[in-house]
Amino acid sequence: MAVIANIYIDQGTDFTVQVDCTDTAGDVLNLTGYTPTAQIRKTYGSSNATATFTCSHTGVGGVVNMSLTDVQTTAIESGRYVYDLMVTDGSGVKSRIVEGQAIVTPGVTR
Repeated sequence: MAVIANIYIDQGTDFTVQVDCTDTAGDVLNLTGYTPTAQIRKTYGSSNATATFTCSHTGVGGVVNMSLTDVQTTAIESGRYVYDLMVTDGSGVKSRIVEGQAIVTPGVTR
């Protein structure tokens, strides 16, 4: 089962968040051979992604970095969205690591 964690994204800025991946016993996951993917959508039922994070991981360190550029966050209207991070192992098995709301706050400086 995924961890629930809300994220706050400032519109018009570069955004990065690190996700520590552990198993149910609290041990760090070895992500070697895994592919992380993460998206934001307006609702769970939305057919199109609002934004797709660039994801990378540390392998044995169990950390996934999810990031959006300032251009991407500028293109997202302020408001509430949903997101999740999934990892896929080498055999195609998918696991959801974290999910929650992505709250995009409007910016003033342009």
